[in-house]
Amino acid sequence: MKNALESIRAEAGRLIGAVQDAQALDALRVRFFGKKGELTAILKQMGGLSAEERPVIGALANEVREEIDATVRGAAKRLANAERAARLAGETIDVTLPGTRQDLGGRHPLDIVLGELKDIFLGMGFDVVQGPEIEYDKYNFEMLNMPKSHPSRDTQDTFYITENILLRTQTSPMQIRTMLAEKPPIRIICPGRVYRSDAADATHSPVFNQIEGLAVDKGITFTDLKGTLDLFFKQLYGPETRTRFRPHHFAYTEPSAEVDMSCFKCGGKGCPMCKGEGWIEMLGCGMVHPKVLENCGIDSTVYSGFAFGVGLERITLMRYGIDDMRLLFENDLRFLKQFKGA
Repeated sequence: MKNALESIRAEAGRLIGAVQDAQALDALRVRFFGKKGELTAILKQMGGLSAEERPVIGALANEVREEIDATVRGAAKRLANAERAARLAGETIDVTLPGTRQDLGGRHPLDIVLGELKDIFLGMGFDVVQGPEIEYDKYNFEMLNMPKSHPSRDTQDTFYITENILLRTQTSPMQIRTMLAEKPPIRIICPGRVYRSDAADATHSPVFNQIEGLAVDKGITFTDLKGTLDLFFKQLYGPETRTRFRPHHFAYTEPSAEVDMSCFKCGGKGCPMCKGEGWIEMLGCGMVHPKVLENCGIDSTVYSGFAFGVGLERITLMRYGIDDMRLLFENDLRFLKQFKGA
C-alpha cells in the first residue's frame, strides 16, 4: 500500500504539472480525489491494516493527499494567471491609434434662429410664454375681434376638431390668455407651432412656427412698436438694416401695418433675394384693438398696447439663403449637417 501511495504521488505530480487547461485539471482532480478516485480507493483499504501499519500508512496517505491538493491549487492559479495574461495581451489598447469619432448631432436651423430671437426680446424685457396647440375658438378668434361671421376666418383655412375646438392658426390665443391672467404692464413673445390648411410647397406648409409679441401698458404708442421692431431687425440682420411700415388691416389691431426690411443681401439696391425691390416683407403688426383689450378686462381708456407676428420659417429661410421651406422639415442629414456648430 505504501508503494501504491508513492506511485499515486509521483503520477499526480507529473500529470498535474503538465496540465494546460482548467477542464483537464478538473478531470485529474476527480481521478485522484473523486468517489472512485485512486487515492480514495487506497483510503478505503485502511480498515484491513494491522494496528501497527494503520498509523504509518494513514500519515503517508494524508501527506500524499495534502501534496496533491496543493499541486492542484498551484496549477489552478498558474492556469488562471496564464488566462488573464493572454486576455490582457489580446485586449491591449494601442493609445497611438486614432479614436473612433463620435458623430454628434447639431441644433436644427429653426432652433438656432429661435434662440437668437428669444435672446433679443428677453434683452428688451419681454417674457416667453407658451400654450396649447389645440385651442378653443373663443381664444383663437372671438376674443381677437373675429366673431364666427367674420370674413377673415376664411383666409386662415382652419383645421376644426369640433365647432368650438380647433388647431390654433396663430399663437395669438396666448396673448388673450396672458391678458386674462395678468394685469398690465405686459411684455411677452409667444413662439410655437400653428396649423393652417395649406398645401406644402416651397413657401407654404400646413404646419409652421410663429412668434407673436405683445406689449400692454399705459402710454404705449405706435412709436414704441416701430422702435421695438426696428431694433429687433437691426440686432438680427445688422445695424444698417432699415424698416418700412405699410398700412394694412387686421381685425385685432388698429391701426395695422405690414413691415418690410431693407434687403440684407443688396442693401436695398435690388437683387434676386428681394425680387429687385430692395425690400423684403417680414411681418404684420399694429396697435391692439380697444375691443380686444376690453374683452380681456383691460380698460382701453387707460391702457394701450401693440402686437406683432412673424413666421420663424420666413426668418430662417432668409437668414441662411434657403429657397425651399420643405428642406426644414424633411430631416435630410445632408442638409442639416451644414448647420453644425452654428
